[in-house]
Amino acid sequence: MLATIFDTFWQNTLDTSWLEFIAVIFGLLSVWYAKQEKIWVYPTGIISVLIYVYICFGIKLYADAGINLFYFIMSVYGWYMWTKKSEKPALRITKSSLQNWVVSVVMFVLSGLLIILLLKHFKADDLEYWSTSIPYIDTFTTAIFIVGMWLMALKKLENWIFWIIGDLISVPLYAFKGLVFTSFQFLVFLIIAIMGYYAWKKKIEADEA
Repeated sequence: MLATIFDTFWQNTLDTSWLEFIAVIFGLLSVWYAKQEKIWVYPTGIISVLIYVYICFGIKLYADAGINLFYFIMSVYGWYMWTKKSEKPALRITKSSLQNWVVSVVMFVLSGLLIILLLKHFKADDLEYWSTSIPYIDTFTTAIFIVGMWLMALKKLENWIFWIIGDLISVPLYAFKGLVFTSFQFLVFLIIAIMGYYAWKKKIEADEA
């Protein structure tokens, strides 16, 4: 059984396109830089997400293609927020306030509803697409990642919680869609996200000491 899984993974790795390979490498670099609170999280992430816009359209993960466009916009915003110069102190890692949580919940619900409406509008005649639960799982992870990206731009600790939930779902989702190498990427994302949560939590505790 284990040998079969390994053989399947190895064969899919060999079949991986050079575009997917590049997207995975830059995606992993981006999450690693995020864990270390390095500005390179954004330029590396931008390269990865733009490639995934193209890839996701090809495998009918339309909501995921949309989220990658959103990632691009939020990456530009986050890049600006992390580097802007002002009289105020530099943006520091903090915990989400009650207001942040309320906005996060509202953003998640509205994002999910908007994505489903858009998918219904543009893919209403694709019976094969709607015959599975993929559109709804795709929508759920997309809404989760939207909130995570927003909280990361604000350097809120809880952004990692949303990444962890989304990564847990994305591992089997991408494996099912045949992108085993990308599925493995999300497994690594999951590990780094857990590490990132504790690394950021430790920085908050150090600042409060």
